[in-house]
Amino acid sequence: MRVLLIERAAHMLRTREPITLRSLVAGTGVSTMAVYTHFGGMDGVWMALRQEGFTRLAAEFAAVATTRDPVADLTALVAAYLGNALRHPDLYRVMFDANFDLEDLAAADATLEHLVRAADRARGVGRFHADTVPLDVATRSWTIAHGLVSLVANGPLPRPALDNGVPLLTALFVHTGDDPDRCRRSIQRGWRLLG
Repeated sequence: MRVLLIERAAHMLRTREPITLRSLVAGTGVSTMAVYTHFGGMDGVWMALRQEGFTRLAAEFAAVATTRDPVADLTALVAAYLGNALRHPDLYRVMFDANFDLEDLAAADATLEHLVRAADRARGVGRFHADTVPLDVATRSWTIAHGLVSLVANGPLPRPALDNGVPLLTALFVHTGDDPDRCRRSIQRGWRLLG
């Protein structure tokens, strides 16, 4: 019931429907009391809504296997980010809406840490320059993913535009020190996760 109400609220936000206690539960078969039981009220719904987006993203990242190729792994995390946003466009849109607080800020921050670890591993095995700052590479990778999916999931571009991620990540990783040919092979392996 909690997930049902979260998804309904996300959909209502995206479609710009006014959200009140009664409109949220309308047609769900649950009473307004369910909002108080599961969220403590409407303020709790807003916090849970944003948090659910990061919770699902963290689960997607956790499901990405760690391989012997950290550049492919970093690419696979970007692909997982894109896939998650496309599967949950309503929640994705709310994840980055600063009008809503999070229930657990540390859990949201932990999603970025997946990318930081992959970038650090790439630096550690010599794929990236020794002076590379893994957080910078992770942030740039996330920026590429966020820009692409924002234009596709909520914007004007068709899904094939996501394939621009391949040359963008290649440019980033080669600039960071990876060999161009090896980089392209790794990115192709990681990108397959997007399907």
